[in-house]
Amino acid sequence: MLALIDSHTHFDDASFDADRDTAYQRARAAGVEAQVLAAVSARLWPKLKAVVAHYPGLYPCYGLHPAWLAEHRPEHLDDLANWLTRERPVAIGECGLDGYLPELDPDLQAEYFVEQLRLARRHDLPVVIHARHAVDQVIKQVRRFAGVRGMVHSFSGSVDQARRLLDLGLLLSFGGPLTYPKATRLRGLIKILPLDRFLLETDAPDQPLSTHPGQRNEPACLAEVLACVAELRHADPAEIAAATTENARRLFRLPDDVASARPD
Repeated sequence: MLALIDSHTHFDDASFDADRDTAYQRARAAGVEAQVLAAVSARLWPKLKAVVAHYPGLYPCYGLHPAWLAEHRPEHLDDLANWLTRERPVAIGECGLDGYLPELDPDLQAEYFVEQLRLARRHDLPVVIHARHAVDQVIKQVRRFAGVRGMVHSFSGSVDQARRLLDLGLLLSFGGPLTYPKATRLRGLIKILPLDRFLLETDAPDQPLSTHPGQRNEPACLAEVLACVAELRHADPAEIAAATTENARRLFRLPDDVASARPD
């Protein structure tokens, strides 16, 4: 069984409340040793914390997602700083910018993103970045914070944008969208990326694979993402699994035995 790390999930989402135990077991049976759970709003941090505490191999990120902008308040940034100190998550996120939803104020999004980048540098934590229709704007903001580590989840930009992000030291993460044959630009990019610069994810319950259209996505599907990447790169799946697992361990500073170890 190939060991995998799902570098971006929302396994705390309410869509898993009815069958979270069995979904977790399906993921383990598919070789998913660990999941990195990304938060979306301060209101849901306690639930994410509880889910992570219940299952071995789950690791928390806490942050303020741009799509939940209407929920965020300036005091939540102070709350986040306290959570980072007290809870010791593996990353800050999900944070970033969203240019797809027209109702989201771009200036206010940028304020929350910049403050989370500042916290990442202060706490020496990686950032999990959302960059939907906003890659250039994300690059502009990250450049202000030299040395900040992190990943751009579900990357969907151009080769040029990918290179600029890699030059900043960020990793790129790929999931369900890569499995669609019409995603030619994305599928071309995965063929040329250095093996030590990308991650695998599901973004469960979102972004279902081409083999499961319209269905709830779940971490067990990461094995199919691996198979797609290996096929596109004409590579041994074991090589891709080993590299992306090591990339995730290095970025999030996870223990070697992520399946049984617990965060400090």
